[in-house]
Formats: sequence, C-alpha cells, structure tokens
Amino acid sequence: MQEIIDRFIKYVKIDTQSDPNNPAFPSTEKQWDLANLLVEELKEIGMQEVSIDENAYIMATLPSNVTHKVPTIGFIAHFDTSPDFTGTNVNPQIHKNYDGKDIVLNKKENIVLSPDYFEDLLLYKGQTLITTDGTTLLGADDKAGVTEIISAMEYLIQHPEIKHGTIKVGFTPDEEVGKGAHKFDVEKFGADWAYTMDGSTIGELEYENFNAAGAKVFIHGKIVHPGYAKGKMVNSILIASEFIQGLPANEVPEKTEGYEGFFHLHDMHGEVEKTTLEYIIRDHDMPLFQKRKEQFEALAKELNDKYGKNTVQVEIKDQYYNMREKIEPVMHIVDIAEHAMKALNIKPLIKAIRGGTDGSQLSYMGLPCPNIFAGGHNFHGRYEYVPAESMVKATQVITKIAELTAQKYA
Repeated sequence: MQEIIDRFIKYVKIDTQSDPNNPAFPSTEKQWDLANLLVEELKEIGMQEVSIDENAYIMATLPSNVTHKVPTIGFIAHFDTSPDFTGTNVNPQIHKNYDGKDIVLNKKENIVLSPDYFEDLLLYKGQTLITTDGTTLLGADDKAGVTEIISAMEYLIQHPEIKHGTIKVGFTPDEEVGKGAHKFDVEKFGADWAYTMDGSTIGELEYENFNAAGAKVFIHGKIVHPGYAKGKMVNSILIASEFIQGLPANEVPEKTEGYEGFFHLHDMHGEVEKTTLEYIIRDHDMPLFQKRKEQFEALAKELNDKYGKNTVQVEIKDQYYNMREKIEPVMHIVDIAEHAMKALNIKPLIKAIRGGTDGSQLSYMGLPCPNIFAGGHNFHGRYEYVPAESMVKATQVITKIAELTAQKYA
C-alpha cells in the first residue's frame, strides 16, 4: 500500500489542470510534465511498446505470458485534472486509521471535511485517507486510476506466475474538458475491449452514462444612459435571468439523482449589452436528451419573439452518448469485471454514471469500455479524498481481470 500511496502523491503534486477554452492538444502545456514522467515509469517497470504521440496520448503493452489465444484487453485513465478548481501546489494530507470524526483540512481557513455532510466518509473508518489541504483539489480524478494501472502492470511483471493475455494501457489528456478520446487511436491501441479506471466508490462498475451536450447562450442588449433609458435600454442581464427561470427549477444537479437528467448552469458573466450563460445538458435516455435540447431552443425562440430577433442566440454541441448501446452486445466484459470483484470480496455496485468517461466516447469509436472504480470521492474540489485501501483494491481488480480473462479463454 505504501508504494501505491507514494506513487499517487508523486502524481498529484504535478499540476495537470486542463483548459476548456484552448483548442490545442493537450489544452495546457503543463500536462506534458506528468505525461513524460509516465512514459519513463512505464519503461522502468518493464512495459513494452511504450509510446507518446504529439498530442500526449500514451500507450504501452504488457505481452501475454500464455501460449493459448486470449483477447487483448486494455486499461485506460486520464492524467489531466478539472478546470473547475485549482490543481496548482497540491499538498496531500495523509490521515491514518481514520476515526470517523471531522478532518480539519485547513485550520486557518476553517475548512473541515465532515461525515455530517459527506456521509461516505464513515465507510472508511480505520482506513488511511488521503485528502487535500483545503486550498486545491486532490486529483484522484483520475490520477488514482493512473496509479492503479501502473501499479497493477508492475505487479504482473514481478509475478509471472499470474497468467494473462496481452494487456494494453492508455493514458489520455483533456478528459475533463470532454476531449480525452478525440484523438485516441483505437486501431493503434489494438485491444478487443478495455476498462476505464475512473469511477468513485469502491465496487463501482458502470456501463451506462449520460448523453451529454454543452450549450452556450448569448443574450444581446442595448446600453443607454440610465437617466434616458425608458423605452430604449435592453438589459441583457435581466433577459438572462428570464432564460434561467424559464428552465425547470427542479431539473438541476442538486435536485436530481439516478437516471434523472438535468440542465446545469455552470458559468455566467455579463453586462447590459451582452450576457453569456454556459450550460451542460444531461440525460440517460436519448429521446429525453433530444427533448431537453429542443426545450432549450424553444425557450430562446420564446424570448426572441418577446424581445426581437437574435436577442438570444444558442449554441449546442453534443459531447458524448450513453455507452450502454455499445456494451450490451458484449456484456461478458462486464461479467468478467464483476467476477473479479467478487473474487476479491468486493461487492459490485453496478449502476449508471451521472457523468461520463473517456470510455463512453471510446465505445462509440469501436472500443467497448466499461468503467471501474478508482476510489476517489468529492471530485473537482477542496473536499476531494481517496482511501488508500480503495486504490489497493482497484489495483487488485485489474490484475484479477487479466487473470480471469486468460482463464476464460484457456
């Protein structure tokens, strides 16, 4: 466990925050710092065919150690962190033998990680928790997944008595800005199927996710001296407020769960002349997803009818789709992961992702790719944490999947 902790802490201390406003690959130069380190580590532990391309996509191979034909499987994680909260100067804190009480992350700022609010903490009493210092995110999403994959490959290399087929590993940039799979070369990767190590709670096994779109709303007004504005000024900020109020108040992330979709306003800025709203639109059900986008467009039309043509302009761009359609025809790949967890006395939690992973896009690119827990909680913020024991278990799941796949096709 200590080796996994040390590896994880080394990774999270390297700033790899991605940038949604930069079209480059990767979207930030600093992602190369960890990418290049990962390439060297893969070579050091004995992986073969280690490569990194001009867009910072990393691939490597662990050759088969059996004589019979086994499907080639892959394990994938992303190394960027969310642009929603700073990943600069991450200072991880280690809390051994967690006692189930409040954890003071930052005494000076009175930032506390409490089980009164984050009830999942109580699942990990007696374990070793790795947290932030309250000023940054941690980066367990998804450096825990990176740690687990490399640790599992190292273990398999060191223990050739564990029989396995050919295993591919892939690490991607820019997952957090929706581009993680855009330049992933599925043919070069060469796996029959893969698993992303990008889930949360121990035991999570997911093959369903949201259909997702990003939307921008541009509201145009007219600025006039307020003393002489009657009948002339058009305040875009107030029209923006009407747009926000025009969407269902209960269909937001903080009021939905399970398969329920939502509209999420995550950024807004404006002045009298122009206001911009940025949304994400999510739904597991494709017809409902399409209806949400139509509802968005209809609201813009309603406001244009009221205030004049082109007052409100909407741009909607699909980001990814529910992978279930691509996984169900090959459900044996989910079954193998489920059996691996049960063999390790982990209770599988098979559920839908209220989000997405590189795996959703990869599944539509011809690489079926369910998602497995990486162990972290409270991603994208100062309250993020990961139990070290969960990372150990995820590492064991990877090795067990490799072993069971070889056995299944013997």
